[in-house]
Amino acid sequence: MGPASLQEERESGKRSKEEMESYRCLLQAGSQLERTLQQVAVPVSMKEVGGYIQKQVAYLSGGRGEDSSVIVTLPECSAFSDIPDEALTKVFTYLTVIPRTRQPGVKFIIILDRRLDTWASIKTALARIAASFPGNLHLVLVLRPTSFFHRTVTDIGFRFSQEDFMLKMPVVLLSSVTDLLRYIDENQLTSEFGGTLDYCHSDWIVLRTAIESFAVTVKDIAQMLQAFGTELAETELLDDGKTIEYLLESHTDKYNKLKEAIRSVSKEGRHLLSSLDSTSKGDDPQWDVKLDWETVQRLLGQLRDMEAAFDGFFEKHHLKLHQYLQLLRYEKSFQEIELCLDHLLAQERELHTSVNTLPQTEQALKKLDGLESNAKEVMARAQIIILHGHQLSAGHHYAMALIMQRCNELRHHCDTLSVALKTKQSLFLQTHQLLLSLGLAQTWCDDGAYLLANQLVDKFQSKEGAQAALKDIEKFLEEAPSMLSSGVDVLMIEYEAVITPHLQAQISKTFEKHATVQQMIQNRQTSLRKLADKHVRPVQLVAPRPENPPRSKSPLFSPKHGDGLKFTFDISLPGKRGSRKSPNQRKIEVIHDYQESRSCVSYGLDGDDSPNLLRRHVMRELIETERIYVEELLCVLLGYRAEMDNAELSGLLPPILRSKRDILFGNMPEIYNFHSRVFLQDLEGCLEAPEGVGACFLQRKECFQMYEWYCQNKLRSEALWRQFCDCDFFQECQKKLEHKLGLDSYLLKPIQRLTKYQLLLKELLKYSADSEGTSDLQGALTAMLDLLKSVNDSMHQISITGYEGDICELGRVLMQGSFSVWISHKKGPTRMKELARFKPMQRHLFLYEKALLLCKRREEHGEGADKTPSYSFKHCLKMTAVGITENVKGDGKKFEIWYSGREEVYVVQAPTMEVKMAWLNELRRILTNQQKLLRDEVYHHGQRADHTQGSPSLSESKQQRASVSSEDTESGRSSPEPRAGSPKHPHNRRSWPEAHPAVDNCELEDWSAVGDMEDEVLFQLCPGRYRALADCLQNGPNSISILRGDVIQLQCVDGSGRWQVTNLSQQQEGLVAASSLQLIVGNSIHEHTCRLRDQAGNLKGRKLSSP
Repeated sequence: MGPASLQEERESGKRSKEEMESYRCLLQAGSQLERTLQQVAVPVSMKEVGGYIQKQVAYLSGGRGEDSSVIVTLPECSAFSDIPDEALTKVFTYLTVIPRTRQPGVKFIIILDRRLDTWASIKTALARIAASFPGNLHLVLVLRPTSFFHRTVTDIGFRFSQEDFMLKMPVVLLSSVTDLLRYIDENQLTSEFGGTLDYCHSDWIVLRTAIESFAVTVKDIAQMLQAFGTELAETELLDDGKTIEYLLESHTDKYNKLKEAIRSVSKEGRHLLSSLDSTSKGDDPQWDVKLDWETVQRLLGQLRDMEAAFDGFFEKHHLKLHQYLQLLRYEKSFQEIELCLDHLLAQERELHTSVNTLPQTEQALKKLDGLESNAKEVMARAQIIILHGHQLSAGHHYAMALIMQRCNELRHHCDTLSVALKTKQSLFLQTHQLLLSLGLAQTWCDDGAYLLANQLVDKFQSKEGAQAALKDIEKFLEEAPSMLSSGVDVLMIEYEAVITPHLQAQISKTFEKHATVQQMIQNRQTSLRKLADKHVRPVQLVAPRPENPPRSKSPLFSPKHGDGLKFTFDISLPGKRGSRKSPNQRKIEVIHDYQESRSCVSYGLDGDDSPNLLRRHVMRELIETERIYVEELLCVLLGYRAEMDNAELSGLLPPILRSKRDILFGNMPEIYNFHSRVFLQDLEGCLEAPEGVGACFLQRKECFQMYEWYCQNKLRSEALWRQFCDCDFFQECQKKLEHKLGLDSYLLKPIQRLTKYQLLLKELLKYSADSEGTSDLQGALTAMLDLLKSVNDSMHQISITGYEGDICELGRVLMQGSFSVWISHKKGPTRMKELARFKPMQRHLFLYEKALLLCKRREEHGEGADKTPSYSFKHCLKMTAVGITENVKGDGKKFEIWYSGREEVYVVQAPTMEVKMAWLNELRRILTNQQKLLRDEVYHHGQRADHTQGSPSLSESKQQRASVSSEDTESGRSSPEPRAGSPKHPHNRRSWPEAHPAVDNCELEDWSAVGDMEDEVLFQLCPGRYRALADCLQNGPNSISILRGDVIQLQCVDGSGRWQVTNLSQQQEGLVAASSLQLIVGNSIHEHTCRLRDQAGNLKGRKLSSP
């Protein structure tokens, strides 16, 4: 698959530089936090000495002596002698380790309060202090007992033991608290010693416990972050999408839990800081409290740094996993589509180009068409994958090289398949064309032989007869296929790519046959010229009678755009078959006049302003208003729609409104993106070249269809706005934006802008007469007017109620409007017909591409602008079973729409003649397109003869087609059923065939070519010789195959309705269904029957002989 591979991209993603750099930052932040924790860590925790501290064996009041010595107070404690030496050592260590850590070499002063004790207790305490105190003991101040006896004993004992104590530590025996003030300031002593220092032992215990707990928690969080970061860095990427999805989910879950723990400890730290702040308030905050505050602050800061480093690392790792999952899915899609393309290429290679017969060629083309259809679908999927690859690359995917390589490979596969299919199709079409040409040449040779055989010798014994026969031969030679004149060598060179030995033999056989027939014709011409030269007598020269021009097959539509939207087309009035084309033409003009109130600036030709200058003025206005429009859309999207996600305004926004913002704003974001990113740039590029603005509109015509959805959603948006217009959220947003108008006014901007475009285009067109780009401007104006009409029609469509099917299956809505309608039923009671004459119903008609809906307009409840109409569904007429009658006697604004062979007839009265003609033109266009599609289908599938035996007979189907007419009828009464043998019919009759299912099995003709009703006599097959006008493949053991151009002989019909037919061109004999013969020789029968009406027994046209 190329040098890059999925394994290489996985390793590349694992060794991402950015991710490793983020991991390094995480480790560095963790190391800094670890060092800080080591600095504040103590060998003994509050948990170990908490019980003795609470008993106040000793405490740190925060007071300081000289040289900033730390004061440790040992108050009166009855259980002091009961404390083990090891516990006392831990207490002293805990109380002194924090000051020693913060201030190395700090000195300590111990105040030993023994005012209520004895000398023995004092001596014991001093001994234990000397043995247990770990710090630099500067001074021990002992408050001696206050009772006379104990004080005397203490003085005597201290005098004899002073030297022993002084060698270990300096001890000063104090008589009272007053003596204590000589060594320590009053403000450094607590109240029990006559000082002013504020100290609460329980608060100090709580604070120390909180600080130590916070430090431990921070340490645990740091260790978890480092462990999780290491786990992420060492994650192994597997080629399993589900495993990657599980990793993404589990990592995200762990990340969220860690984030929650970090938020909790951060909250605890902030609470601890506030407690320290409240403790340190005062004129002279304690020095220890300050240090504690700084420690907590530093831990919090370093925790935030580590959290930020972890967030960055996790974000990059999560992105890598997500991109790797995208890569796995993209690779899977690529492999699936590559397998499909390889399969299609294999199928294409299996189609051999060596086909030798016309049926084989048509079958190969049919297979190739199916293969092309599948290939288009697969290549469309490939294009989607390529587009997805470009989107991934645009998103800076780390595997961009592999993705782009896959995109290039898919393009190469698609191009290879497309070229192979086109090449094979070209070869098959060449073969098909060659076989058709050979068939025509063979048919021409056969016709030549029959022409010579049918020339009666007794008729050209005279000079006139010989000259007529010569003319027939010369005319026949003029109709010779062009390939016969090119020669074998030229034909071989032209079709060299498809020539096979079998085709080469068929070409040689055809040219040999042509040479034989040519020789026969030359011999006959020589004989006839000899006969024509005898008995020469002077004759009067008479100008030859001109041949009858061919009858036009279809009306010519020539749409022209004038001041408004004006469609003009000429319809030839059909006459009899074979008659000269009638000079009378009926010209119908349908003018769609869109007159709007002009809201844009009108530019006159006053003064010396040239059209070019005025055109530039209009162009500037178009661009300036476009910029303002884009800014207003952005203002609405940011000022209202985006504010719905603003947490500060969430209390003002009803929850239901947040979930329905797509209804309130519709697809306005899509409209803004189109105008800001695409259309505005297009218009700005035309500032100096206004002639190109029309092309801009035409190029982006499809993009403007997004307005249709916006307008369809507008009713729901307005209903939602009316419900919540008084919401405080909208008032606050409007106040922030300083808008004088509410949101509803800005939601109308897209609709107003859509109507503005056509006004500006009209101004540009006005000053662009005979200028470059005028046709594009006219096309752009037409496109915008059509869009306005489509939007208006679709706005009505969404109000249809009661239709049970999927209305989207009916196609695009083409027209809609209100009419008076009379309904009659062919098989209904007589009273229905009588009531239909007097009581019209008001119906709103919706014309779709595939159906016509009849609805009843209803007004919904409401007042003023809130009253909206709805349309209750009544009838649905499929266009495949619809016919029309243009004129109804008594009212020029009426026309008929009938259904299922006039089973149901709807007399429709339009409000004006213009509306009537517009609807007739659209109905005529739909029926014409349907007939062309059906004619092509019948031509290509004429071989399915047996399937047609169960369908209506030819006479029935042609009678149905004749029923669609423009015959005048009485108002309110359905048009009479035509009879096949009716001798008199109006001469202005013109028919549009009903696209009935039975039409697949009968002869199809253009609606415009159907003449008077006397041309619609029911045709009958009769024995005789005919030329085939269509192909009919063999269908069954007793049937035969007939190719277009073959001469066939109809013998007789059997009991099942099938004819015994002899194919004289291929020397075959078999049975053919009558319905298939109608398709094969239909026109021949038609001409034959027309001649029977004109001259009984005189068979002309394609019929060669009769038995």
